[in-house]
Amino acid sequence: MSRLAVTMLRATALVSLAAFAAGCQSGSDGAGEPAAVSPTTAPAAPTDDEPASSPSAGTAANTDKVCRAVDKLLLAGSKKLAADSAAATRAEETGEQLEARLKGTLDDLADEVRAQAKRAEEGEIEELLTETAKQLDAGARSSDPVKWLSSTFVDIPPKLTRNCHV
Repeated sequence: MSRLAVTMLRATALVSLAAFAAGCQSGSDGAGEPAAVSPTTAPAAPTDDEPASSPSAGTAANTDKVCRAVDKLLLAGSKKLAADSAAATRAEETGEQLEARLKGTLDDLADEVRAQAKRAEEGEIEELLTETAKQLDAGARSSDPVKWLSSTFVDIPPKLTRNCHV
């Protein structure tokens, strides 16, 4: 296994752990539990028969659902980033091949977060998620996605935990 592959695997594992930890802290009713959400398939839109959340005064009715969906997307995306890195080291892919994989995952994740931003009924949440999607786009365009993951991506889940679940 090359040094670059080991470094990428470690960095991606750190990112996944940070996202997982942040995802598990969101909400108090199990919202942070890992869910089987593919990072390339956004969660289904809520239906009318789903129980209503209890948003605080001044919070849009779907804020909790949108924020939970984004939590699940970030968790699933983090797992995919880690799996891509692990698979790349086992398959002995080049650093460039792994970087292309990571960039593709980040690009898909940005699109999915952007889709959730469009669902948000509250302007502040829409803005927060749109900005998050732009950050993910920047990671997908980064010349060093592993460095971007460990310097920028790790800050996204805690920021959303603080600001999305209001």
